[in-house]
Amino acid sequence: MSMPLRELELEVQRQRAQEPSLDRTEWSKRAFDIVMVLVGIVLVSPIMLATALMIKLEDPRGPILFSQTRIGKNGRMFKMYKFRSMVTNAEELFQELAATNEVSGAMFKMRDDPRVTRVGKFIRKTSIDELPQFFNVLRGEMSLVGPRPPLLREVALYRERDFQRLTVVPGCTGLWQVSGRSTVGFEEMVELDLAYIRKRGFWYDLRIIARTLWVMVRSRNAF
Repeated sequence: MSMPLRELELEVQRQRAQEPSLDRTEWSKRAFDIVMVLVGIVLVSPIMLATALMIKLEDPRGPILFSQTRIGKNGRMFKMYKFRSMVTNAEELFQELAATNEVSGAMFKMRDDPRVTRVGKFIRKTSIDELPQFFNVLRGEMSLVGPRPPLLREVALYRERDFQRLTVVPGCTGLWQVSGRSTVGFEEMVELDLAYIRKRGFWYDLRIIARTLWVMVRSRNAF
């Protein structure tokens, strides 16, 4: 059963109130994010430009970027950016595919999603489609490491425990991505996210970033 947005916000705030305050360390995580993202943008800018060109050549009329409303820390809604990897009417086609979901719980994954374009298959497999989220990090809406930001329709299906995912800034990568990604079900993803929230820190984030780079090179478990 879905939950109205205001009730979602109140539930997230209640969960946040139960968490110990970590404000004294959040500034250092934010500074780390900004420095790493600025360096990252410089290093991957040729890849980003090449990706934009490939998307435009495949579909000259479609946009290069795809934006989608996600739920961030404390229920804050924001626009998350990706390189477009699907046909332009992908959201309209979702309802036709909802019954073919290949993972359990409050998220949707499909190995052979017919909405994905040829270029999209490559950039999703290599996680290149996620690179525009560097700009979400610069805006303070996301962190480099943290739980993935869910969709509103997913949060509407959350149980009380699941709301704890929303007590921290969401991330571009996290334990879920380096622990199986699309092969990990929703219940296990929540457990991984809660484990990260308990252990999060500078060196732990570095380890996850290093593991993420290895996963990207291997291009496994992404679809």
